[in-house]
Amino acid sequence: MALINKSHAEEFILLGSVHRPWLELSLFIILLTTYPMAMIGNITIILVSKLDTHLQSPMYFFLTNLSFLDMCYTTSIVPQMLFNLGTSKKTISYLGCIVQLYFFSIMGSTECLLLALMSFDHRYVAICRPLHYTFIMNQHICVLLLSILWLTGMIYAISEASVKLKLPMYGINKLDHLLCEIPVLIKAACGEKEANELTLSVVCIFIVAVPLCLIFASYASIGHAIFKIKSPEGSKKAFGTCSCHLIVVFLFYGPGISMYLQPPSFTSRDQPKFMALFYGVVTPTLNPFIYTLRNKDVKRALGKVMWSIFRPT
Repeated sequence: MALINKSHAEEFILLGSVHRPWLELSLFIILLTTYPMAMIGNITIILVSKLDTHLQSPMYFFLTNLSFLDMCYTTSIVPQMLFNLGTSKKTISYLGCIVQLYFFSIMGSTECLLLALMSFDHRYVAICRPLHYTFIMNQHICVLLLSILWLTGMIYAISEASVKLKLPMYGINKLDHLLCEIPVLIKAACGEKEANELTLSVVCIFIVAVPLCLIFASYASIGHAIFKIKSPEGSKKAFGTCSCHLIVVFLFYGPGISMYLQPPSFTSRDQPKFMALFYGVVTPTLNPFIYTLRNKDVKRALGKVMWSIFRPT
């Protein structure tokens, strides 16, 4: 394989919470609880959106893709973390680290872009340009936009991760983290790191900061449109619709910015672990509940599906 680094060890030791062993049981229980919740919640969103004919719109098309991304995102890290926390063996093979790094990076970068697209779709177009909504966001446009997002996320992740995997390690096989992540590899590598840190920050500006700026721009237009709504009920509904997406945006982008837009050498020992748990586990678990609890259409569709399954014969 071209990605094999001659200076790497055959496996990495993920130190995780080895400096705080009393945390391992708590983390194990939390992950063992939240992972099934994340999977069940996101699978439910996907099934309900596909089964209910009233949810066959671009808004729910993108929402099902967000749920799919969250499922893949959390699955790329949680099983390995559970294995390491549940056993005395805290290792991951070099090949396993490569696979985890690629999947985690692809899903994370694609989700950054998807959240920006969602703000344009069912927040900006649906509220600011409702009469042109079906024309602008037709099925072909939605599929094309989503394909571009996936392609962009894959190009970023593969190019960035491939470069970082070639950093000289010279036998260093200990990563003070719970998983294989780009900033952690940079921090553990030997030699000069400034160029790699700068490259990561610049690239992440386009993947994280630019989409976030587009989201803010969309919501500036949305806020202006909401103030023009004369009906209190209509403005309340529009605000409630937007608030769900804003909560998800802050939960995902906040930790991502603090992790990827500052040099890895400036981060504390525990910051990468906390941030990875937040945007890799907590956010995918909360997303389906945020959208379900604040969305009357999804709750109504979920009730219909549950009634059809459990109704007395």
